[in-house]
Amino acid sequence: MAAEAWTVWDCELGYSHTSLVGSDGSDTGMPTGGEPLWAIYEVDAAGRRGVGRVPHSWFEWSAALYSLDPEDTDTLIDIALHERFIPSPQDALAWEHPVLAAILEETGDLPDCWTPGVSDATRREAHLARIAAVKRHAVQVEAAPMADRQAALQFIGSRRVAPTDPLGPMRQMRLDPYRVQSRSLAVEWRRGAGQPTSSRKPPATFLGPMRAWPEEQQ
Repeated sequence: MAAEAWTVWDCELGYSHTSLVGSDGSDTGMPTGGEPLWAIYEVDAAGRRGVGRVPHSWFEWSAALYSLDPEDTDTLIDIALHERFIPSPQDALAWEHPVLAAILEETGDLPDCWTPGVSDATRREAHLARIAAVKRHAVQVEAAPMADRQAALQFIGSRRVAPTDPLGPMRQMRLDPYRVQSRSLAVEWRRGAGQPTSSRKPPATFLGPMRAWPEEQQ
């Protein structure tokens, strides 16, 4: 059975909920929230329109969980478009669905981001294999034809010119390497079952300047 074809028509940058004033209406001086939030406008195989929302921080976490290059925006976006369709091996009903079962038969035994005793490269390749299986069996998300997107803009009276890539703004984003590194530290702490070592630190703590440098530990 061929994968369904879903199309992307546009994307837009917004922000999460935020509080800029106190409960009494005064300025708090410390804005909270307002995190970048991407909207992806899609049409599924049945012609239904929908809006997917991807927090910008999701890209940081994905890079940390699977040791992906933060500069590899194309791979991060590809994962964002298809990761939601990965079935869980623990979902008994998924095994009854022929499409989901085909994905699980290919990838059900692969390690996930929390599997102990495997390398970062193994976790990364396993997740990319799941994404590839989703695209073969379930859903392939691609850009809608430019002519169709331009015709839609003209239909609603917009003077916009349809971009070559509807996800162009997302592909221009850059991840902060320090934020990715901090999330990698959190992932390492979680994988270590909350047990501190000479390099693994609990949240909001510091090991101190007197610890040995990695080359001195060899």
